[in-house]
Amino acid sequence: MSHWRLPEYFSDVLPREAAVIEQLRRACLDAARGYGYALVMPPLLEFVDSLLSGTGQDLDLQTFKLVDQLSGRALGLRADITPQAARIDAHLLNQPGVTRLCYCGSVVRTHPEGVHASREIVQFGAELYGHAGLEADLEVQQLALACLRLAGVDRPTLDLADHRIVRGVLSGLLLGPQELEAILDALASKDSGELRRLTRDCSAAQRQAILALPELYGDASILQQAQQVLPQHALIAQSLAELALLAQHHHSQGVPVQLDLADMRGYRYHSGVLFSMYAPGYANAVARGGRYDEIGASFGRPRPATGFSMDLREVSRFASPPHTAEPVFAPWGDAPGLQQAVAALRQAGQTVVQLPSGQLHSHHAPAGRRLVLRDGAWQVEPAA
Repeated sequence: MSHWRLPEYFSDVLPREAAVIEQLRRACLDAARGYGYALVMPPLLEFVDSLLSGTGQDLDLQTFKLVDQLSGRALGLRADITPQAARIDAHLLNQPGVTRLCYCGSVVRTHPEGVHASREIVQFGAELYGHAGLEADLEVQQLALACLRLAGVDRPTLDLADHRIVRGVLSGLLLGPQELEAILDALASKDSGELRRLTRDCSAAQRQAILALPELYGDASILQQAQQVLPQHALIAQSLAELALLAQHHHSQGVPVQLDLADMRGYRYHSGVLFSMYAPGYANAVARGGRYDEIGASFGRPRPATGFSMDLREVSRFASPPHTAEPVFAPWGDAPGLQQAVAALRQAGQTVVQLPSGQLHSHHAPAGRRLVLRDGAWQVEPAA
C-alpha cells in the first residue's frame, strides 16, 4: 500500500481551492460580524458526554471516538460545531438576552453524506440564542442567503419544513423507538409503500395524516391543503402559520421558496422550523439550518436557539478564484536597500517572490514584474 494514500473520502486541499475557501471564509465571517455575530473557536476534541449532550443518536453515529490518554475518558472528534456553540452560550457566556455566535472550522464524520462528499468539511455557521420569535429565524435565513451570494450562488432556492408538523402528526402513537424511527426514515425517503406497511395498525385518522405528509410538497399553496388533511393540533396549526409568514417574506424578496412538510433532514436535535438552501442545477443542499430549542437544557439552561451551517469546501465550487496581482520577482541577497524595498512592497500588499540572482536574470525566469536597481534605487519594472 502506498504511504501517500489517504483514507476514503478524505482529500488534500490544493492551492487554488484553498485560496477560494480562505477568501470565502473571510467574507462569510465579515458578513456575520456585520449582523452582530461574535466569533468563537471551540476545540476539535471534547469529552463525548459533553460533545453529544442532547443531540441524538444520528450525531453519535457520525462521531469518531477515542480514549483520552490523560484522563482515561472517552473523547469525541467533533462532527458538528452547533452543539459546541450551544454549550458555550449556556455554560460559559451565560449572558441575558440575545446572543449571536459564529464559527468556522473543520469537522470530521465517520460517514460521508453523499457519494462524492468528503468526511472532513470546513463548517461555517452562525447561531442565535435567546429569541423564540420568527425574527430570529428570518435573520439566520437572511444571513445564510447573504453568505451564499458571496460564494456566487445568485439565486438559491429555499426549502422550508418544520419538525413540529411531523411530531404533531405522530403524537399519541403507541409505538416503540424502533418502529417510530422506521416511520421517520420512511417519511424522509417518501417511501409511501413502507409507510402503509408501518402504519397498518394505526387508527384510520392517524394513518391518513401520516400517509398525506409525503404528498405535502410544493409552493406555499400546500399549506392550505395541509390545514385540511392534517389533524387539528395546536403544534401543527402554529407551525403552518409560521411557515406561511416565512414563505411570504422570502417570496416578497424574490427568493424562490418550496415547502416539504415531511422533511426531517438535519439532526434530531432540531425542534422547529427547518430550512435547506439549494443552488440552481446542483442536487445537494449548500446550506442547512433551523431551530434547536432543546439542546441548552442539557447544559442546565433551556434557551431558544436557531442557526445554520454550510460546508465551505462544497460551497467554494461556486465561487470565483480570488484576484491576485501579478507578483514582483526580486533577487536574494544583501545588496544595500534591497530588503527594505522588499519589505515596503509586501507591507503595501504586493506579493514579492525572491529568486536566486542567476535564475532571475536567465531566459527561464518567470514572467512578471521585477525589482531592479536603477540609478541607486530599487524600482519595480515590467519584465523584459
